Amino acid sequence: MSMTRIVVLANSWKHNDWCLAGVDLDTDKWVRPVTGLDDGRVPQTAMKLGGYFPALLDVLEIPLDSSGPDFDFESENRTILPGRWYHRGKLTPEDIRKYAKRPYYVLHNHRKYVTCKELQQKPFEKRVTLQLIQVSGFKVRDARRESTDKPNWKGAILSGGRKLEVKITDPVYFERLNGGHKPLPSCFLTMSLGMPYKPPDWDKDERPVCWKLIAGVIEL
Repeated sequence: MSMTRIVVLANSWKHNDWCLAGVDLDTDKWVRPVTGLDDGRVPQTAMKLGGYFPALLDVLEIPLDSSGPDFDFESENRTILPGRWYHRGKLTPEDIRKYAKRPYYVLHNHRKYVTCKELQQKPFEKRVTLQLIQVSGFKVRDARRESTDKPNWKGAILSGGRKLEVKITDPVYFERLNGGHKPLPSCFLTMSLGMPYKPPDWDKDERPVCWKLIAGVIEL
């Protein structure tokens, strides 16, 4: 069985389950463990850690296949194999600094989304859907609509010289914001591309696109 050691850099909401992702500590490559469900989401019952729920910066040892379903646009996916998972300690923000970038473009372009076609035109290994960025002056906003009382936290990033507001799907950070937490300006953000989605107010001829998400927030 192939065991893979990853540092957890995202464990975010995905259709009532979870999207787990991190960096393989032996190869320094991004890994997104996935299941056989239609979008690869990971139920908590699939995390064989005796009831423990993985947190950011945890080091996990997980049985993973060498590949997994790519859904025609993702390069980092690896299928979870049967077997126990192991918690092998925790890293510090300083330990992961080497993985953080200050890119001109966050996930390929200056928009809030990337089209599937844009990703499919790239070589497989260049179809990047996960990225750790370092930001300063980080700000958030509750973008809830007047018609709902549910919080809708978004964070501001720069990509291609443009300011983008993108959804925060880190559940722990989301709840901290709900409790009145004031964001620290300097942090690492795990950026992720979601599964293709078309908002209801888009033109009917528009195709679903992969929206950029803030899947993990590590304050410095």
